[in-house]
Amino acid sequence: MLRRWSAPLAIAALGLGSLIAAGGPAAAAPVAHPSGTTLTRPGGAIRGFHPGGPMIRAGSHTPSQGRTMEQESSNWSGYAQVAGAGAFKSVSANWTQPTAHCPSSTQQYAAFWVGLDGFNSNSVEQTGSDSDCNGTTPDYYGWYEMYPANPVYYTNPVSPGDSFSASVTFSGTETYTLVLTDHTRGWTHKQVINEAGFSRSSAEVITEAPCCTASGGILPLADFGTINYTGATGTKGTFTNANAERIIMVDGNGLPEDSTSRITTPGDFSNTWIRSN
Repeated sequence: MLRRWSAPLAIAALGLGSLIAAGGPAAAAPVAHPSGTTLTRPGGAIRGFHPGGPMIRAGSHTPSQGRTMEQESSNWSGYAQVAGAGAFKSVSANWTQPTAHCPSSTQQYAAFWVGLDGFNSNSVEQTGSDSDCNGTTPDYYGWYEMYPANPVYYTNPVSPGDSFSASVTFSGTETYTLVLTDHTRGWTHKQVINEAGFSRSSAEVITEAPCCTASGGILPLADFGTINYTGATGTKGTFTNANAERIIMVDGNGLPEDSTSRITTPGDFSNTWIRSN
């Protein structure tokens, strides 16, 4: 059982959210949070909403032409380095904030993040940004999350085209440092969180269709066009086709919701939207 985490600024611990894979109960919302953040998602609150969470598998196979194990997921696309418990201490990447194309009144969501865990565990230590559709209105924002604790959103403005970098590092026996920087807007947030018990068995750079609908299902994937990740690096080194597993997001019929390119230059790959779930 993970113990409650603490951070500087004497903030209260965030409550546990709904576990996707383990189906755990949700806890009450916290009453305090770090300066420059909000506990309400920009564009409106969604009960049980998590911009990031563990990978939900849809199947897997090994491509004959490649050395990388290819995973199919209902909510993740991108790449993950995977090993045993305690193997990973860092992950980082850069990206340009995609434009959310919002042609209808449908609520849709797309999250972009780096994190430790979640590939084969029920926790994720992560930070990133979103390009969502609140009906026909795009929503852009940054956030961090120590899943299954509730997400925390940054109040700083975010626009499409902003240049982001993000990292999650582990040090000592229980210290996680989560850094998100919008280089275009000139803001950085750094969270230092102490919590023990996480697996640290994977490091990933992910595009995600977040959770959850009222029934606990995955939310529709917003049309984000294409996102290009650069400099993806984990404890195993810069991401390559040989040391990272490619993940493709598919819908309930097994059709891809976006594409995940091969890593052509170490650390660089892209996801391109195809359809919502």
